[in-house]
Amino acid sequence: MPLLTLQNVQLSYGGPALLDGVDLTIEPGERICLIGRNGAGKSSLMKIIKGTHKPDSGNRVLEKGTVITQLEQEVPHHLGGTVYDVVADGLSEVGALLKKYNQLSAQLDNHDEKWMNDLEKTQQKLEACDGWKFGQNIDSTISLLKLDPAADFTKLSGGVKRRVLLARALVQDPDILLLDEPTNHLDISVINWMEEFLLSYKATVVFITHDRSFLRNLATRIVELDRGRANSWPGDYDNFLRRKQEELEAESAENARFEKKLAQEEIWIRKGIKARRTRNEGRVRALKAMRVEHQKIRQVQGKANIQVESGERSGKRVVEAENISYNPADKNLVNNFSTLVQRGDRIGLIGPNGVGKTTLLRLLLGKIEPDSGTIKLGTGLEVAYFDQLRDQLDENSTVKASLDRGSDNITVNGKTKHVISYLQDFLFTPERANSPVNALSGGERNRLLLAKLFIKPANILVLDEPTNDLDVETLELLEDLLTNYEGTVLIVSHDRTFINNLVTSCMIFEGNGVIREYVGSYDDCMEQQAERVKQETSKQKTVTNKQKQSKNSAPAASEKKLSFKVQHELDSLPKEIEKLEKKIAATEEEMASAAFAVKDHKSAAAVTDSYQALQQELEQKYARWEELEG
Repeated sequence: MPLLTLQNVQLSYGGPALLDGVDLTIEPGERICLIGRNGAGKSSLMKIIKGTHKPDSGNRVLEKGTVITQLEQEVPHHLGGTVYDVVADGLSEVGALLKKYNQLSAQLDNHDEKWMNDLEKTQQKLEACDGWKFGQNIDSTISLLKLDPAADFTKLSGGVKRRVLLARALVQDPDILLLDEPTNHLDISVINWMEEFLLSYKATVVFITHDRSFLRNLATRIVELDRGRANSWPGDYDNFLRRKQEELEAESAENARFEKKLAQEEIWIRKGIKARRTRNEGRVRALKAMRVEHQKIRQVQGKANIQVESGERSGKRVVEAENISYNPADKNLVNNFSTLVQRGDRIGLIGPNGVGKTTLLRLLLGKIEPDSGTIKLGTGLEVAYFDQLRDQLDENSTVKASLDRGSDNITVNGKTKHVISYLQDFLFTPERANSPVNALSGGERNRLLLAKLFIKPANILVLDEPTNDLDVETLELLEDLLTNYEGTVLIVSHDRTFINNLVTSCMIFEGNGVIREYVGSYDDCMEQQAERVKQETSKQKTVTNKQKQSKNSAPAASEKKLSFKVQHELDSLPKEIEKLEKKIAATEEEMASAAFAVKDHKSAAAVTDSYQALQQELEQKYARWEELEG
């Protein structure tokens, strides 16, 4: 039996219907992805599914007892307290009681009469509403998502905060979980963790995403919003793309036949007026009906027409960095890193949030000086920088004025266009071109920043998180443009498909200032990184085997009449080395886990420092062993 059914839902905000007779059925256990262009009505449909927004007409039928919760798109600024408190907030009144009980229980040194009365009353209220059952649900959910219930929410990293918010949504044991752009502003390790969790999650999931890898890995059904209609496509994303293309081709052919017939009938009616006094009234009525039908046809929204002014060619060497380090305020961001960026390279910078990707970009561009090492910039460099914080946009300006050209005309690649026509290439209508920047959606802001960026002639494009909030069609067009771009491209992104389709090499941040460079696409680089780790592990095993062999031959060394103290040290070294190797192996396993990837910078740095200290101690033990055996 369906959990939820929408029947003939209509929704409009004054223009063409955003939702025009939408029918949708949600079954248990599905993972449904809502896709469509920016502004197609995805978030509005999700609000109707949740029940927080009423349609203009139509029915919403919810199966009795069905619980729906939603993961917030952004982390609310007002949230505070412990992780337990934030998660308990998801249970409303029961959660407030559990929070109070938890706080009273923690007051170990304040057992006065008032404390006893408060605790007793809270216990009674919890028993009356079966609150202990919900309390167990909070504990199990926090444990499932590997969270610390006593941690201060405000001090957590962005990725861990998202996990806490997910726990807050899950604690209600929902039948339908709603996710609106859950991967936005998350790094790849957290996205991978969320994928793994949702794949094993038993309830129904309805989500909106422009992350094609996330979509491919999760969706069991795709619902596309297109010109007010909701079309359901069972199966995976690649099946959807194939069948959608077939449908568009058939629709285009049908529209062409319709337009041809309408044109013929229009010619007939005009000739008929001149040639005859009487007309075939049935044919006239049919023509009128065709005119009405023609007015109702909604054309597919055009794609962005993005072009970039390439500028003059730079020198072959764009930037060369040699043994650079940059560690402000004791943060290990860049340690002893060297690279050579050449003209035409397309390089992806990969790593968790806060690890130093933007800092490395600024170092390579000469915006900041390294603590040590040298950076040499090439000749003829013209840089266009896409800022992930969108600081280049004036909130009080209009879209048109944001281009700041001092003229109504714009020249791109030798062609002159009116500013309104240029903005239409980026899907801004003439009316929207006069809207204030502070009224734009996230996707519109990114398109405006790209429009502003690509006016400027440039032979180096630096794109810091360009894909957030862009719809799939615009992403694919941006990919095509950058693939054919003759200059140099440096990209920071957590969109795995975007990076994979575009880059020729990757700089991967492995923590504690260590940056390694690999050649190839994102998938290629991940394979090379995994192979390197495998080889290091194999090398460690080889060393262990040598240690065991040496241990077996230790009696031969004892024939050299060593002192009792030195002999005891030699005999104990194999055990000490074995213990160190076990600690190193355990630390490596921890550093390779998904949990380590979402640790805050301070905790991750402490583990990395400990790992390096163990490695150094192991080398010293081996050196001492060789010395004594010699």
